[in-house]
Amino acid sequence: SHRMTFTPHTDLPIAGALRALTAALMSRSSAVLVAEPGAGKTTIVPLVLLDQPWCVGRVIVVEPRRVAARAAATRLAALVGERPGVTVGWRMRGDTKVGAATRIEVVTDGVFTRIVQNDPSLDGIACVVFDEFHERSLDVDLGLALCIDAQLALRPELRILVMSATMDASAVANLLDDAPVISSPGRSFAVMTRHVGAAALTFQARDVADTTRQALRETTGDVLVFLPGAREIRAVERALEPTDAIEVRPLYGSLGTTAQQQALDPATPGKRKIVLATNIAETSLTIEGVTAVVDSGWVRRSNFDVSRGIAGLVTTRVSRAAADQRRGRAGRVGPGTAYRLWSEAEHALLEPYDRPEIVQADLIALALDLARWGNAAGDRLRWLNPPPAHALAAATGVLVDLGLINSTGHVTTIGHAVAALPVHPRLGRAVLAARDRGFGALGCVVAALLSDRDVGEDRRDADLAQRIDQVSGTSSRPEVDRVRREAQRLRRAAHVDDDTLDLRHLGTVLALAYPDRIGQRRDTAGRYLLASGSGAALDARDNLASSEWLAVADVEWNSDGGGDARILLAAPISHDEVERVVVPTTELRATWDRRAHDVRVQRETRIGAIVLKAIPVNDRAAAQRALIDGVRIEGLSLLPRLDAATALRARVAFCRAHDRNDEQNQHGGDDDESTWPDLGDDTLTATLDAWLAPELVRVDAQRRVDLARVDVVSAIGALIGWRSLARLDRFAPTFVTTAKLTRRSVDYTGAQPMVTVRLQDALGWPDTPRVGEGRVPVTVTLLSPANRPVQVTSDLAGFWRGSYAQVRADMRGRYPKHFWPAQPAVISDTPM
Repeated sequence: SHRMTFTPHTDLPIAGALRALTAALMSRSSAVLVAEPGAGKTTIVPLVLLDQPWCVGRVIVVEPRRVAARAAATRLAALVGERPGVTVGWRMRGDTKVGAATRIEVVTDGVFTRIVQNDPSLDGIACVVFDEFHERSLDVDLGLALCIDAQLALRPELRILVMSATMDASAVANLLDDAPVISSPGRSFAVMTRHVGAAALTFQARDVADTTRQALRETTGDVLVFLPGAREIRAVERALEPTDAIEVRPLYGSLGTTAQQQALDPATPGKRKIVLATNIAETSLTIEGVTAVVDSGWVRRSNFDVSRGIAGLVTTRVSRAAADQRRGRAGRVGPGTAYRLWSEAEHALLEPYDRPEIVQADLIALALDLARWGNAAGDRLRWLNPPPAHALAAATGVLVDLGLINSTGHVTTIGHAVAALPVHPRLGRAVLAARDRGFGALGCVVAALLSDRDVGEDRRDADLAQRIDQVSGTSSRPEVDRVRREAQRLRRAAHVDDDTLDLRHLGTVLALAYPDRIGQRRDTAGRYLLASGSGAALDARDNLASSEWLAVADVEWNSDGGGDARILLAAPISHDEVERVVVPTTELRATWDRRAHDVRVQRETRIGAIVLKAIPVNDRAAAQRALIDGVRIEGLSLLPRLDAATALRARVAFCRAHDRNDEQNQHGGDDDESTWPDLGDDTLTATLDAWLAPELVRVDAQRRVDLARVDVVSAIGALIGWRSLARLDRFAPTFVTTAKLTRRSVDYTGAQPMVTVRLQDALGWPDTPRVGEGRVPVTVTLLSPANRPVQVTSDLAGFWRGSYAQVRADMRGRYPKHFWPAQPAVISDTPM
């Protein structure tokens, strides 16, 4: 490879950091570059790296977005006076422009993970540059982890450079063995921020359009509008009345290349430009002429809902860091204005940063990549944020169900075949299964279409067949052409020979990819129960809403995470075909019916959470397990005569608090049986199997009504232990005896033990009665002959000496027939 010398633009801020950067990479294998927006890092640094003595081979620049990758490569090529594909080229899914002389390859993050998987030694690559690292896509985090592993194990001379305008530089540097951190200022102009009212609860296209028109009136340049997705872009485009002086240009990932470039290029002379963009325009891209930003405050992200076990999209509020990135786009070419559709008070309540995709997204593709790397758990790799164990386990379970890995975490033959296809593992599995069933061409079109999100002019309904019709029809829209090209590429990769697009098999293809998203209709309002157990819904007017069964491709969660998911794309499927794709299972299920508040035991034939057939059965052990579940769900109050156990539990709690023998046992004693157990609600609920289950067996309980026979006191008593039970009556007696030899119950349920007694019955008690082997005084409530409290005391001797005289005088006047001795501490039956 030839050596080239590149003289950077000295007027760019990054020029001041290049000496430190090149020195760092001369002596170290890794570095971190923090360069503010407008510094020129993306278009200058890769060219400078080529001229370094250690740079024998190619420089790979990893960009998280296709549009940014193409734009960066085009700009780099222009700086060396060439067209893309010579010294500088790009490589992304379905679009490659490199040649034999290419030394800088700008690649998307997903392509890079394939490069390192196919060649772990990264042969011929001198440096990998991770640009715009703060976006933290799943593939970027995986790519960096694999790259570090390759550097440590195989290529110590490989350079790794991580670049961003906003990231936790110290954390990244620590990950790279304390790599040096180089900083560079950016170039930006002052931006005035205007908050234009409180945020709406959901996205409102009309509000965005009104604010965009306000920006046109109050500013003189072009306007960049940030929206959550293509659907909202089309809605705002319709809400903006077109004029001869205004050009409206959309910008999102699945848009055609020409249309994307039109959004980046200057407006036609004499006109102003409105760019309607997703968060693709937050960083990396320079959009000519923008002096105003309108921020809707919304962003759409992929999200894996662990509780529902299903991945989907969620439209949610933007973070403060992302909002600041968006705001900064107004100050790239001159002073600007940013309009925010939320208040200053609401701004302070936004999340400070975006969460990395790895902690919230579907991890199925990551799990397959980790298995291919030979580390299915990912625990031997270095991560800024390791994949959550529960989400990774769920993803691994899906791969096992799809037959792509085995139970030991090794990739199967079909798993390797799927990994070779440039689509999500679910879609790759569906393509191969559809091929084997004779409709592989349809599978390829579906996979290509779903990989590109949506080619619909507008998503008025969820019928995937309408999108397939566009691909198979005569539409010449760029995004439709791209789906066709990708489908052809998949056909070649998967060796598909058939040519038919029989839409009768469309539901089957989706069910092969998403067996957990097969849905059965629950009512006439378009609500479905998915096999995963989640609820999902169509608009009742959707033409699919009458389908008894659906295979669902895409869903969107409510921004608050509650309620049914919205079905975005689906296809009908017959019951018979459902059972051909997913073999139903039959099992005995004993559950607590929350509606009936009783046990339900039946043999069920199911597809996931969908019950196809249920036959009631008698099974004593299963019913008792379900009864225990019912107590866990509804609480201990489900048990009868629970009050009878309250006194026992209170006495044991008193012993736990005051018995020194218990303290000795808990701190090294060897007589575990005399240790006082915790009998609180939480502990009893957690230990139902230990104390309630044997009692259910004893009384042969199988339904809720049978709980009436349960002896709760005896059951709980089994937890105490015989030694402690023997000590219980000594340390926490149930009663105290008055001087007149009458018994009065002691109440241990309060903070202190209490006894309630008529004042005449307390006569002869010289002092407060005590429990806890004489250690703890009992609080005494003294009653009048009418059983009304006249005194509460834990110092009975003091009461006799003090205020008793006043009480005596009052009582003698009220109750003259009763005995009120002058010396109450002395037993006497003779009135004085």
